[in-house]
Amino acid sequence: MTPRTRVPHLLMAAGMLYFLVPLLWIVIAATKSQADLLSSPALWFAELNLFDNLAQLFREDGGVYGDWLRNTAVYSGVSAAGATLLAALAGYGLAHFSFWGKRFFETALLGMIMVPATALVLPTYLILSNIGIVNTMWAVILPSLLSPFGTYLVRVYVAEGVPAELIDAARLDRASEWRIFWQVVVPMIRPALVTVFLFTLVATWNNYFLPLVMLSDANLFPLTVGLTTWFNTAQQEAGTRVLFNLVVTGSLLAIVPLVIAFVLLQRFWRSGAGTGALR
Repeated sequence: MTPRTRVPHLLMAAGMLYFLVPLLWIVIAATKSQADLLSSPALWFAELNLFDNLAQLFREDGGVYGDWLRNTAVYSGVSAAGATLLAALAGYGLAHFSFWGKRFFETALLGMIMVPATALVLPTYLILSNIGIVNTMWAVILPSLLSPFGTYLVRVYVAEGVPAELIDAARLDRASEWRIFWQVVVPMIRPALVTVFLFTLVATWNNYFLPLVMLSDANLFPLTVGLTTWFNTAQQEAGTRVLFNLVVTGSLLAIVPLVIAFVLLQRFWRSGAGTGALR
């Protein structure tokens, strides 16, 4: 390491430490009983209690954690798949079709990216309340299907990565617009679609405010709202109910599907980068 690169390396190491310490803490804390969690050093192991925590986690309140985990998977999976499909269709249309009002829609799309999602929750609640789907799964899924950032990302990727000559050649071969989209465009923009899918998956998986406002039935809660209710209950009962260790263990378990999704889908990013380099 030369003196010139020492400072950047130190800054990078500090950044890695900043992000790794919370992950290390939750891994260690998930192995402790509630008594050890409240009394032992934060970043040091105590008596191994992980498997007991997991067993108790799925027994607590009649096994409602399993319902929360399933609900979260449904909300996130359906929302991510739907948002990716809509973003692909809209982004491709904005990139390769000319129609009245196109400039307005592109400007409005950029404006929607700037609006915080939490600012739209209450208006969305009023709209969904009027059509009678509040306190249902659709109240969480439908708002999550719209991804202005994903649409803009696909639009840029299609405009830069899909040659217009290739689409014109497919039209000359009498391919339908649907066939061009599915067989020509989609394989070429796969890295962008994977990015939209993962961004929406993580955003919906970690979403707290939207389901908190939309849902009142505990059996429909996602993990974020459900674990928060357990944490609040444990605080109100001053730790007399054994829940703190379950909240930590449940939080660790909630991370695992996201890690698996990133590991399984990262190869599409690598293949996309390689394709871009060959072009």
